[in-house]
Amino acid sequence: MAARLIDKRFYNVPGKLRVAELFFDVPIDYSKPDDGTLRLFARSVTRLNKPIEPTQDECKAPLACVSSRWSRLWVQCPAELWYGRTGTLKRVLFLDQRGTGMSSTITAATLARQGDAVKQAEYLKNFRADSIVRDCEAIRLAVTEDLPEHERKWSIIGQSFGGFCAVTYLSKFPEGLREVFLCGGLPPLVNEPDPVYSRTYEKVKERNQAYYAKFPEDAARVKKIMQYLSENKVALPTGWLTPARFQQLGILFGFHGGIDTVHEIVLRAWNDLEIFGFLTFPTLTTIDGNGGMDKNIIYAILHEAIYCQGKPSRWSADRLRALKPEFQISAARDKIYFTGEMVFKDMFESYSELKAVQEAAEILADTTDWPALYDEAQLANNNVPVYAATYIDDMYVHYELASSTASKIKGTQQFITNTMYHDALRSKSGEVMRQLLNLRDDSLD
Repeated sequence: MAARLIDKRFYNVPGKLRVAELFFDVPIDYSKPDDGTLRLFARSVTRLNKPIEPTQDECKAPLACVSSRWSRLWVQCPAELWYGRTGTLKRVLFLDQRGTGMSSTITAATLARQGDAVKQAEYLKNFRADSIVRDCEAIRLAVTEDLPEHERKWSIIGQSFGGFCAVTYLSKFPEGLREVFLCGGLPPLVNEPDPVYSRTYEKVKERNQAYYAKFPEDAARVKKIMQYLSENKVALPTGWLTPARFQQLGILFGFHGGIDTVHEIVLRAWNDLEIFGFLTFPTLTTIDGNGGMDKNIIYAILHEAIYCQGKPSRWSADRLRALKPEFQISAARDKIYFTGEMVFKDMFESYSELKAVQEAAEILADTTDWPALYDEAQLANNNVPVYAATYIDDMYVHYELASSTASKIKGTQQFITNTMYHDALRSKSGEVMRQLLNLRDDSLD
């Protein structure tokens, strides 16, 4: 089923790019195509090559200008990469996956339109990778409809969860793919999140040790901040700054420069308490801005569900944290460790947006009927070239789990490094893409 193109608009980035902003309609539930639609947004980018005399097609800006030759679909990639960084690619499509960006965004208010918590939970079940790749395939069919069959395949590049989606794409619609590039995006082939978080906590512990080794003075500072937050109710623009919410700043440890960023926040908060006895507004907005769960509530609601196939998540990160004494917030500990990319039940109390969808989140945490996201038999017989950047010190996608998946996808080639972190496609995009294209072009010597 092809997506329906609803609207398109063109503009130029002078001297660089020709950009098209595209809106599509697709079914909410592909198994029930008559039960409502979602509006999806995608941005198409080509190199600007404006002739002296405009062609008739360019003047009319027909659909053919959009679908003439597709080279790449980017899924879950840094937004700034579309702006002037498309290299030698002929055409690139950047998709806001359903529920994010401008694609029928999920917020507490938009979700409330679905009805009670039960209906909201049912609606949210349509926002995992299995639906996202059907959107991708529907859009591919729409934008390539004027091409001969042998030219209708496209390449996809998936960063992080975009890589998870890409492997689902390989499982379900390999006929639409020419090649696949993955950046920190080889998903664990598991049925529930517990095996993932068991390894994730190990890596987060390592990053905390690196943090306190670099900034040993922060151990006492963090304890002072935690004591203050436990004794005072501190408001944020998006909710409440609890000790647990401050602890969640450890999600930054997985990025290049993340340890330094957390140190700057800790230093600033400690300095406020030393001078004023309270946290100043600039400090609070800095902390609030590094949380993010209020701006992407779909991330919190479905984060554990992305690992579920036929099993419930049951608040996996919460349950496992209770077994990790180093992650307990206690004045008796020499060092209080920060947490990482995990979703906890207390987030649905400290974030105003999440509190509004707490009941739906509880329903989804107990859901058992999650459909399969990956077809291991199909992956074992894969014929689509796959090129993966895998980071040994990735705090979000554990190296051993990623490597296990790579071994199960036939023909996967990996660029493996211990000099990059999970966000390398953003922080070191040129180097990452060069390494992946070297794998593809067999130019390694």
